[in-house]
Amino acid sequence: MIQMLQRRFALSRQGAIDLIKGCIACVVQDMSFMFPVGLLYSFVIDIMDKGISGSRVIFYAAGAFLCLAFIFIATWFQYNATYLATYVESGVRRISLAEQLRKIPLSFFGKKDLADLTNSIMGDCATLETAFSHFVPALVGSLISATVIGICLFAYDWRMALAAVWVLPIAFAITMFSSRIQDYFNRISVSANVALEGGVQECLESLQDLKTNNAEERYLEGLNKKIDYVEKRHIITELGTALFVVSSTLILKFGIATVVLVGSALLIKGEINIPLFFMFLLVASRLYSPLEGALQNLAAIISTKANISRMNEILYHPIQTGSSQMTNKGYDITFDHVGFAYNTGEIILKDVSFTAKQGEVTALVGPSGGGKTTVSRLASRFWDINKGKITVGGMDISKIEPETLLSLYSIVFQDVTLFNNTIMENIRIGKKDAKDEEVIAAAKMANCDEFALKLPNGYDSMIGENGCQLSGGERQRISIARAFLKNSPIILLDEATASLDVENETLIQAALSRLIKDKTVLVIAHRMRTVSGADKVVVLSDGCVAEQGKPAELMNTGSIYPRMVKLQMLSQNWGI
Repeated sequence: MIQMLQRRFALSRQGAIDLIKGCIACVVQDMSFMFPVGLLYSFVIDIMDKGISGSRVIFYAAGAFLCLAFIFIATWFQYNATYLATYVESGVRRISLAEQLRKIPLSFFGKKDLADLTNSIMGDCATLETAFSHFVPALVGSLISATVIGICLFAYDWRMALAAVWVLPIAFAITMFSSRIQDYFNRISVSANVALEGGVQECLESLQDLKTNNAEERYLEGLNKKIDYVEKRHIITELGTALFVVSSTLILKFGIATVVLVGSALLIKGEINIPLFFMFLLVASRLYSPLEGALQNLAAIISTKANISRMNEILYHPIQTGSSQMTNKGYDITFDHVGFAYNTGEIILKDVSFTAKQGEVTALVGPSGGGKTTVSRLASRFWDINKGKITVGGMDISKIEPETLLSLYSIVFQDVTLFNNTIMENIRIGKKDAKDEEVIAAAKMANCDEFALKLPNGYDSMIGENGCQLSGGERQRISIARAFLKNSPIILLDEATASLDVENETLIQAALSRLIKDKTVLVIAHRMRTVSGADKVVVLSDGCVAEQGKPAELMNTGSIYPRMVKLQMLSQNWGI
C-alpha cells in the first residue's frame, strides 16, 4: 500500500506513511463531530419522556465538555498529521527532485526547458502540498466516516437509512466520471502555464537583445497572447470541474428531501417515533455537509494527475549508475567506433574512433555541427553513447558512477556558468575544501588578478547572477581558474580562450601550458592558431573522423584541415 501511494502521489516512503496517518486523523476528527449528535438525541428523548433532573443536567454538561475536549484533541492530532507533515514532505519532495535531476543523464534535459523543470519543482510541489494538506486526508476521512455512519443508520432503521444514503454513490460516480475530462483540461492548462513561464523568463533574459532590435513591442504582444490563453484555459478548466461538482452536490440535496418524505410517511403510520425522525434529520444534515466538501476534494485530487505524472517522470527516470571504484591504468581516452544520437533522433556521431594520449594535446576541429562538443561531453559521460565504447586508461566509462568519473576531469566549456556569489567562492567550486591561498594561486594562474583586485572587495566581491557584473573574458578566466584549482589528470577545453583579447589569450595559453603538463588534454577550437601546437589533430565531419594526425602532416596529406587553415588566414586579412 505504501509503495502504491508513493507511485500514485509522487511521495517519499515517509510521506506515504504520513498520508495514511493524516487520513486516520481525519476519520477520527469526523467521527468526533457525531458525538454531540448522539448526546443531543439522548437529551431530546429525556425531555420528551420524563424531563431533565439535576443529575442528568450534570451528565449532559459533563458530556458536552467531554465532546468538546475530544473534538479539540482530534483536531489537534489532525492538524499535526496533515498540515505539518505535508510541509515537511513538500521540502523532502523538492530535494528528492533536485537529487534525481543531478543523477539523470543530460539527454533528459534536451526534452525539457528550464521553465518546465522549475514549474515541476516549485509549482507542482506547491499544488501537491495543498492536495495532501487539504484534499486527500479530508476526502478519505469523509468517505470512511460516512460509511461508518451509514452502517449505524441501517442498524436503527433500514428504510430511513436507505433514504439518506442512496444519493452518495450517484454523486461520487458523477464526479469520478469527470476524471478523464478534468485530466485533459488540466494537461492543457499546465502546458499553457509552462509556455507562459518560459516566455516571461526568455523576455527577462533577452531584454537587451529585444531593446537593441526594437523588438520589445512585438515580443510583448506574443507574451500577452500567452497570458490571455492561460486565463482562458483556467476558466475552461474551472467550468469543466464545476459542472460535475455542482451536479454532484445537487444530487446530495435530494438526500435530505427523501429523508423528510420517507420519515414523514413512516411517522404518520406510527412505524417510527419523533426522536428517531429528529435524529435522522440531524445525522443526514451532518453527513451531507462534509460530503459536499469531499466531492470538491475528489475533483481537486483528480486535477492533480497531470502534476503528479510530471513529477513521476523525473522521479522514475532511469539514472546513470556505475561502480565507485576506478580501474584505469593511465589516462588515455579512447573512442572505439562510437555512435550517438540525441532524443530527437538526430544522429550526431556515426562511427568515431581515435585515442587522446596522456601527456599529449589532442585537438578536435571541423565544421560547425560536426560533433566536436558532443565528443567532449561523451568523454566525460554527460551522455551515454548508443554504440561503441569509450575508455579511460582501458576502463569502460559507462560502468563508472558519473561523479566518481568526473573526479578525473577538469573542464572548461565555451558557455561559462557562474553563481551569484563572490569570485572566491565561484573559483572554489573546482575544489570545495580548498583554502583561500589555493584559490588565489589558481586565480593568479588564470590571470584573474587583473580584474579581481580592481573590485571594491577584491576576491570577496559579489559578481551578480551568472557573473553579470563581469565581461565575457573575465567570466571565462574564472572558469579556467576552477580547472587550475581542481588540477585533474584529464583536461577538456572547449574554446577556452574564445572570449579573450590577444594579450590575455597569450597569458592564458602560457598558463594552460603549465597546467596540461603530463596530462591528457582534449581541446576543441575553431581558431587554427589555437591548435597549431597540438600533438594530434582529429578532424570531425558529418559525425565521422575524416582525418587525424599531427598538424604538419595533415597540412600535406589532409584535405579538410588545410582548407580550414587557409580560410582562416583569409579571414584574418579581412578589414573594413
